[in-house]
Amino acid sequence: MDLRASGSISENIRFVFEQIRHATQQSGRPEGSVHLVAATKSVGLDQIRAGIASGLTILGENRLQEALPKIEGLRGQLIQWHFIGHLQRRKVRSVVGVFDLIHSVDSLELAEEIDRRAQEAELRQAVLLEVNLEGEATKTGFRPDELEGVLPRLGALPHVVVKGLMAIPPPTSDPEQSRPYFRRLRELAQRLSRLPIGTVSLKELSMGMSNDYPVAVEEGATMVRVGTAIFGARRV
Repeated sequence: MDLRASGSISENIRFVFEQIRHATQQSGRPEGSVHLVAATKSVGLDQIRAGIASGLTILGENRLQEALPKIEGLRGQLIQWHFIGHLQRRKVRSVVGVFDLIHSVDSLELAEEIDRRAQEAELRQAVLLEVNLEGEATKTGFRPDELEGVLPRLGALPHVVVKGLMAIPPPTSDPEQSRPYFRRLRELAQRLSRLPIGTVSLKELSMGMSNDYPVAVEEGATMVRVGTAIFGARRV
């Protein structure tokens, strides 16, 4: 099936929502249990407004310097902002409290920095833990085999709320080749959830992008990060 953007923004959004609904049914889960995070990197405010008018409620940004003017320009809209890109420790202060959810916590040290900055801001920051399923040198993230040991330490951070896991499979043109990775992330979350991990929750699974999000939903995704299939090809 061709998942590329082929119509107006509103038409593309309707198509994506329909694909999510169908895949949710295929996985035997209730309708509405999967959330669409619209990836808005390099997308202008007018396009984003058109998307919001067509039903987008969660926007995901990769770059802080690009996100902040958009957040200000869309202030007052009934939307959530998620940070979905790589987060550098030096930028944590500017991200904490601005984004409803950080998808890409890739180390204990980063989580501890988020905890410090959240304490200063007198809030609790919701996060997902990024998992490097294949140990790819070009990607950051926790190794699957180290999570069991680190989860108690993450759960002890008073100003960080771990909501689940995030992963990006190796790039491929065939969505079916991503399926085993999505399944591994779901099975990892299920296995770890049986451990005594305190306040840590692993209910959220952020996985799947424009080329493979229906497969991700079939394998248990609760959030999919879709940009190109909504807004079309974008500038780098």
